[in-house]
Amino acid sequence: MTFGFAPPSTTSLTTATGGASRHGRLLEPSEWTASGVPLLRNPREVVSGLHSRHGPVPSTAVIAVLGPEERLVASASFVQRSTAADGWEYRNALLSRLRRVIPHDLRRRTPVRTAVLLFCRDGDEHWTEEDGAWMWGLRDACTLHGLRCGAYITLTRGGWQVLGEGRGGRSPSSDSRPERLGDVPSEFAPVALRSGGGAAEAQRRTAAR
Repeated sequence: MTFGFAPPSTTSLTTATGGASRHGRLLEPSEWTASGVPLLRNPREVVSGLHSRHGPVPSTAVIAVLGPEERLVASASFVQRSTAADGWEYRNALLSRLRRVIPHDLRRRTPVRTAVLLFCRDGDEHWTEEDGAWMWGLRDACTLHGLRCGAYITLTRGGWQVLGEGRGGRSPSSDSRPERLGDVPSEFAPVALRSGGGAAEAQRRTAAR
């Protein structure tokens, strides 16, 4: 399985609407890599755990907050459909879910928890301007909630990949059936946390209280 970044499509935001590209509300791959996003110790465990917990389908975003040793602290999933990808819109959606599932850490001088985003979408593993808008949204939402900005992960039919790192795998994929929670890594086993509903409930429920 090969990974990389594709050139902007002919239906890019610049040519279609001028939205995020014109306003700078997306991050190019080089900008994302240069921002110093911390590497995941075991990305496959993170992806498998979130996939089992939320069962994402295309257009589903899963925002997760990780504590020490990459243990899941809180998470939420929701369906985000937009005619034109815009980092500002995505930032607001992510921030809304974060506020529902975990208190902010703005009083801390240095973030101690990390937010990662898994986005399930159609297409291949190459970077798109929609990915760039999600990256911008994730980074800004983390700043406003006092979190460290973590990895951005895509889930497609071909598998998963951590954009900007070149790490990925074929399973799980957007076509995979979620594993039972009892079969996932202990870091993602059921614990006392607040977690958003799965993709099947995403239209009516974004987080369990």
